Amino acid sequence: MESTPPEASPSNAPELTPSVTHDAASGATSYVALPVEGPRPIPYWHTALLLLVFGALSVANVKSGYGAHAGHGHIRIYLGTIIYEWFFTGYVWWGVRRAGGSLRELIGGRWNRVEDFLIDIAIGAGAWISALLVIAMVAVAMGMDHSGNIDDARKQLGFLAPQSSLEIILWICLSATAGFCEEVLFRGYLQKQFTRLLRNRWVALAVVSILFGLGHGYEGSQRMVLIALLGLSFGILSMWRKSLRPAMMAHTMQDTVSGLLLRALR
Repeated sequence: MESTPPEASPSNAPELTPSVTHDAASGATSYVALPVEGPRPIPYWHTALLLLVFGALSVANVKSGYGAHAGHGHIRIYLGTIIYEWFFTGYVWWGVRRAGGSLRELIGGRWNRVEDFLIDIAIGAGAWISALLVIAMVAVAMGMDHSGNIDDARKQLGFLAPQSSLEIILWICLSATAGFCEEVLFRGYLQKQFTRLLRNRWVALAVVSILFGLGHGYEGSQRMVLIALLGLSFGILSMWRKSLRPAMMAHTMQDTVSGLLLRALR
């Protein structure tokens, strides 16, 4: 007599897939439930290689002075940075996929309604403004509100400011790219890897925030501290929401407004 497949397992049980066997003597067909392999840990060599390349590029920018690229033209700088960001994101995607996961799982959540999208924008905007207030107080405590420091920052970063309408459009595209790619890289991938390595998500968050600041070494040591604090706020937001989407919104707003302010100050 032919047996029937087992009923679906409870949601908290491992996912099962049927394996069919046939008994030639009795003619009976049986079904054996086998566990489906889930996402595997991403190997640490994948992370080490990423950090090695990322660190080498960051050090090169600091030593050469990122402002030295000012003569290359804004469009070339913007497009080159977009390619650079997507290269790292593609590498992360490859590692996540190789381990059996997906970028959607790494980002967390999904938009089922327009309201969900608008809620993430509102949360991202509120978190961004709150972070700016805290960072402004830290900047004042570090003496960065002096006119000399402001002039130095304008001279150091002013070359990035968009000028023409096309450059403004490309700057917004670059800001959106950084908002997506850098959050996937830092608050998604690296946060996950360092949490698994250090077995403490708060220590991992601190390490990832420092790395985020170091990645902007061309902006100077004081601004690196502020950027690390900004990364810390993005990380806390992502952990609270269990999704990278609000932090992506906040990151995009930060970069977009920063570029437009640099344009106004030139």
